[in-house]
Amino acid sequence: MSEFWLYVKLGLYHVLDWQAYDHILFLIILTIAYTFDNWKRILLLVTLFTLGHTTSLFLAAYDVVSVNSKLVEFLIPLTILAAAIFNVFTAGKAAGKNKIGVLYATTIFFGLIHGLGFSSFFNAVSSNVSSKILPLIEFALGIELAQLTVVVIVLIISFVIQTIFRFSKRDWVLVVSSIVIGMVIPMLISNKIW
Repeated sequence: MSEFWLYVKLGLYHVLDWQAYDHILFLIILTIAYTFDNWKRILLLVTLFTLGHTTSLFLAAYDVVSVNSKLVEFLIPLTILAAAIFNVFTAGKAAGKNKIGVLYATTIFFGLIHGLGFSSFFNAVSSNVSSKILPLIEFALGIELAQLTVVVIVLIISFVIQTIFRFSKRDWVLVVSSIVIGMVIPMLISNKIW
């Protein structure tokens, strides 16, 4: 039982670590355009991200894939930047069915990239375990719980800003996405691959 909580806590702390806030930034960008009314879509997006994240961790844990860590550290802020720019250009517009499919596929892809960024740490922590499948599932559970926590906080803040302070949804998405873009550009520069 204590081993179960070890990997669940690792998943929780992986997402909620303020020193490595890239995961939180991506969740903010993923969630900011939605309200509590869209809880099913948000849950699906977060779960798809976790699925991608866990898949790449699984593939890296069993040496199916090996990726240059410098490249991954550059791609992670690039995915956040791409999602934030998407928000800027689509703020206030209704999402069509074609856009939703692209959003789901992109979310899985971004999850794959973010999972690769954590694979070396996970491999080091789980190196003395004979089978990594159960720890991966426990870790994924911790990630999912932490992500849902971040999502609920973002939704509450969005509700307060849009209801009490009367920000339009479009303006709120533009402001938050612009702030995230401003935070991600230095990350891109510090992790450049050229």
